[in-house]
Amino acid sequence: MGLFNIHDLKELMFQYTEPLIRLAYYYVKDLQAAEDIVQEVFIKFYHNQLHYEERGELKGFLTKMTINKSKDYLKSWAYRKIQLQNKLFSHAGKRNLDELVKKDEQAIIGEAILKLPLKQREVLIYFYFNEMTITEIAHILSIPEGTVKTRLRRGKELLKSLLKGIEWEVLLNE
Repeated sequence: MGLFNIHDLKELMFQYTEPLIRLAYYYVKDLQAAEDIVQEVFIKFYHNQLHYEERGELKGFLTKMTINKSKDYLKSWAYRKIQLQNKLFSHAGKRNLDELVKKDEQAIIGEAILKLPLKQREVLIYFYFNEMTITEIAHILSIPEGTVKTRLRRGKELLKSLLKGIEWEVLLNE
C-alpha cells in the first residue's frame, strides 16, 4: 500500500477510533484521557509510518501502540495527580456518579481481577485481555499447561464469587 496520505488516515480513524478508545478506556478508566491517547496514536502513526512494515495487520499494530500509550499514561505524573485528587475527594465523602455510570462490564471485571491473588490474576489477564492460548501462557510463566488450566479454573471461580449478581457471558458459558 505504501505511505498513507491524509485521506487514508481519515479512513483509518473512521474504522479504528471507536474500538481503540474503548481499549484505552479499559486501561485508563477516563474517557477524555482515552480519546487523547488514541489521537496521539494516530498522529504518531502518521508521522512515523515508515517504521510500520506491512508484514503485520494494521489493526494489531494500532492496538499495540494504543496499549503502550495507555501504559505510559498510567505511569505519568498527570495520572498519579488525578488519582491523588480522586482519593482526596472520595475521603471527603464525594462520589463521582459519572464514573459509576460509565463503568461497563469489562471495567467492573477488571477491578475484580485486580483483587485476585497474583497466580490467578496473571493467567486471567493473559487469557482474556491478551487473548493468549494456554500453551503461550504456560511458556511465558514457565509452568505446565495443567497448572495454567487449574489457575484459570480457580480464578474464574473466585471471580464468580466477587461478581455475584453480575452476569458475564464468558464466565457463565464455560
